[in-house]
Amino acid sequence: MRIIPSIRSLLVALVVLAMSAASFAQIGVSISVGPPALPVYEQPPVPAQGYLWTPGYWAYGDGGYFFVPGTWVMAPQPGFLWTPGYWGWGGGGFAFNEGYWGPQVGFYGGINYGFGYGGEGYQGGRWNNGQFQYNTAVNNVNVTNIHNTYNTTVTNNTTVNRVSYNGGAGGITARPTAQDQAAAHEKHIAPVAAQTQQVAAARTNPEQRASVNQGKPPVAATSKPGEFTGKGTVAAKEASAPYKATENKAAESKATENKAAENKAAESKATDNKAAANKAAVSKATDNKAAENKAAESKATENKAAENKAAQTTENKAAENKAAASTAKPESKPSPQTAKATAPKPENATHAKAAPQKAAARPENTPHPAASAAKPESKPSPETAKAATPKPQNATHAKAAPKKAAPSPENKPGAIAAARPENAPHPQAQAHQEPAPKT
Repeated sequence: MRIIPSIRSLLVALVVLAMSAASFAQIGVSISVGPPALPVYEQPPVPAQGYLWTPGYWAYGDGGYFFVPGTWVMAPQPGFLWTPGYWGWGGGGFAFNEGYWGPQVGFYGGINYGFGYGGEGYQGGRWNNGQFQYNTAVNNVNVTNIHNTYNTTVTNNTTVNRVSYNGGAGGITARPTAQDQAAAHEKHIAPVAAQTQQVAAARTNPEQRASVNQGKPPVAATSKPGEFTGKGTVAAKEASAPYKATENKAAESKATENKAAENKAAESKATDNKAAANKAAVSKATDNKAAENKAAESKATENKAAENKAAQTTENKAAENKAAASTAKPESKPSPQTAKATAPKPENATHAKAAPQKAAARPENTPHPAASAAKPESKPSPETAKAATPKPQNATHAKAAPKKAAPSPENKPGAIAAARPENAPHPQAQAHQEPAPKT
């Protein structure tokens, strides 16, 4: 039966370890303006034995920076100490590093929170045989009620100031030591429920906002977590430095970012709607265009068919008119030139017929008068020429022969053949059988 509680304890321890793994990581928002200076206040007395002091700090919420009061908290287990959280510069902005519980106090940015947290380690108390002893030099302890105390003066080697952040413009320049880095890898436990309750109470109290209290919160410390009223409440004496509305700028920056995000989302939605509307309009215009093109094509096809039909009708009509004109037209007489060109020339026919007759009637040895007269070497005497002159009737007859054989302009060879004496029948030789005079 005792095994089951042991298993339960082991499971609880594993859950605590898992929670502690993320306890010292950077959480929250990253802003460009650091928190205000830490206010000046007094520590309320420790309520009972076993409570450890957790100093106050500036947190960040929707209304800007607000102050979480310091308070006394019971340690989650004996031997554990509290390492406060701190604001640190990194990645272009400030981020909050959450505090945690552990066997040793680790690095908390070099911030001087007071009451034993001077910027490095813790001088406010120590564990002794499972009992926590308080250093009355830095803690408000009623020694009448609490006897586990000691008194050791704390020497602060760092510059005493109330700057609440590490790094950045005007921030603390401290860096973790080797001991701090070793402590960071030890077993850790996240802030307990009482601490979470303290943060929630401060967040919901508008007077805790720096923009309202100007760096001087009305509740700077409480005797127990969540008690913001009563005799255990301590108000801040003063602000450590003149308040500047830097946190307002951070709030404005966040509001600007939110506004930009909203505008971006609205623009994106408007762009999507516009794109959808444009797409619908384009689709509708495309459909209308397609319908118009289809109607235009259909109309053009109909017009083309009508034109083709009209052209075919015109061609058929022209063919019918042509056929009718061909049937009714009288035969065309050939022109004189065409008839002259196609009709056989009489001189050619006479010449074709005369050539055989002359060849048959002409004696082979009878010399041709023209051939004898063509010889240039023997000129006839006047008497001989006179005797050889043809008679008038023969001359008349001779003139008639060339007129009958006059060639047409188209047939020049035929004219030459008709003019040659040897081809033309000699009228004198047929009428008078007298021999031709010799020269």
